[in-house]
Amino acid sequence: MRLFPLRALSAALALGLVVALPSQAADRITGEPFATRSEVYAPHAMAATSHPLATQVALDVMKGGGSAVDAAIAANAALGLMEPTGNGIGGDLFAIVWDPKTKKLYGYNGSGRSPKSLTLAEFQRRGLTDIPAHGPLPVTVPGTVDAWFALHEKFGRQPMAQNLAPAIRYAREGHPVHEVIAYYWDRSVPRLSKWPGFAEQFTVDGGGTDKRRAPRTGEMWKNPNLASTLEKIGKGGRDAFYKGDIARTIDAYFKANDGFLSYEDLAAHRGNWVEPVSTNYRGIDVWELPPNGQGIAALQMLNLLEPYDLKKYGFGSPEHVHLVAEAKKLAFADRAASYADPDFYKAPVEKLISKAYARERGKLVSMDAAAKAVEPGVIPELNEGDTIYMTVADDQGMMVSLIQSNYRGMGSGMAPPGLGFIFQDRGEQFVLKPGHPNTYAPGKRPFHTIIPAFATKDGKPWLSFGVMGGAMQPQGHAQIIVNLVDFGMNLQEAGDAPRIHHDGSTEPAGQNTAMSDGGVLELETGFPYETIQALMRKGHAVKFADGPYGGYQAIMVNPNGGYIGASESRKDGQAAGY
Repeated sequence: MRLFPLRALSAALALGLVVALPSQAADRITGEPFATRSEVYAPHAMAATSHPLATQVALDVMKGGGSAVDAAIAANAALGLMEPTGNGIGGDLFAIVWDPKTKKLYGYNGSGRSPKSLTLAEFQRRGLTDIPAHGPLPVTVPGTVDAWFALHEKFGRQPMAQNLAPAIRYAREGHPVHEVIAYYWDRSVPRLSKWPGFAEQFTVDGGGTDKRRAPRTGEMWKNPNLASTLEKIGKGGRDAFYKGDIARTIDAYFKANDGFLSYEDLAAHRGNWVEPVSTNYRGIDVWELPPNGQGIAALQMLNLLEPYDLKKYGFGSPEHVHLVAEAKKLAFADRAASYADPDFYKAPVEKLISKAYARERGKLVSMDAAAKAVEPGVIPELNEGDTIYMTVADDQGMMVSLIQSNYRGMGSGMAPPGLGFIFQDRGEQFVLKPGHPNTYAPGKRPFHTIIPAFATKDGKPWLSFGVMGGAMQPQGHAQIIVNLVDFGMNLQEAGDAPRIHHDGSTEPAGQNTAMSDGGVLELETGFPYETIQALMRKGHAVKFADGPYGGYQAIMVNPNGGYIGASESRKDGQAAGY
């Protein structure tokens, strides 16, 4: 797609110039308006990840007889090494698996809980109104390793040690760092180097004034500490991580660094299998996982959009963009009020994703004006008490939709000595306000942004997909489905087409401040200027921004046999098959 460079665009706007944005890439000989490259077709198996080497790891595992789940675990382990800016074994994991034997979907919630010894009163004693983004306080139990073994026990075909071997080899021998990853790594080093263990394990010695820095594009990166940790996990199983020497090292590290995560917290951890939930959008069943994640926001958005003839309005029209933004505002009002750990508050999921509820809420949408403030449709009644997305499909028909994250880029910055990974800072997503469903409590799972997605058609698998990136994720899920179903795009086009990102809704985290000004509508380069003008007349605050549009990977079942793959053009990744 021929895009107007964002920096040039910003400069032109600053000078008061009227900029005409291209609506399609006329230089693609296929005539596809938005695709940066072709879809990938393969007869037997497919993998789509945010790193080409991880994609190849997944394919090698499946060629060797491993299942799609084995391949997903192997690729995820490799991504923890190769893309530590987004994920690693210090984070959490969610997955949806299509099992061809039982012909049904299985969901796994691999999110960890807050430390039992850390209380709301402790945050109050420290005078905090928000949980800090970095350091020991936002750290929660990492659920990834447990999720690997739970998925493997149910769907794996080859030993876990074999699944982890490629990542271990790359960690010892090294691999060249890719461009986008190098960019985000460089941004993280100044913020996180003050935390114990980070600079020692996640920077290189540049010499002179450039003493400790991030590896640069193309430089070889090794992580022998992570290799040793993965070897212990491969030999000793999940308990090697949650109950063995690794757990004892973690316990001692946090005790020495004003932390609260303990051996007991790790030993008590278990993720859980959950039933995916769905809505039907114009004949396609779209599946998400229920809270504590935000997946049902995508379903709520689709229900709100379904009554409108988006195909008639056309992609990039003022009506299309306006309706996506307004549907997001309504869905996110409920997200802020009700999405939380179901062990502490059971959100009325069935009601929230129902068509009847969408019809009632849809009455609040005006085609002429942007909403400035939105109240939730459900008021909770309380009882006491940076990310990667990847997908894999194998020759037996098994498909895996998997998302895994440290939360903010490289996470908390807390990196225990000798282990080669960084802990997530997912606890920042709690609210420090008593009486909210997502209020901090010991042993509680925070609200989660990371969500895998799946779609079926007539009860059969159709699409495994995801769009990583914080609050962009449900917005991205809805946009991908709309692009495919309403606008007839192919799988690569659907991800490459310019994206809409609304920011400023009430959040289920932090101080939970309500939206009162309508927020900001960020539009990726490629929307017509006439659309931008029309949106501004409706009262939208429109701006351009680099980077908040997420990262997409997808695999679709080819009706002619095999699979179709697509990968995010905004990342370093690759879709490939055999």
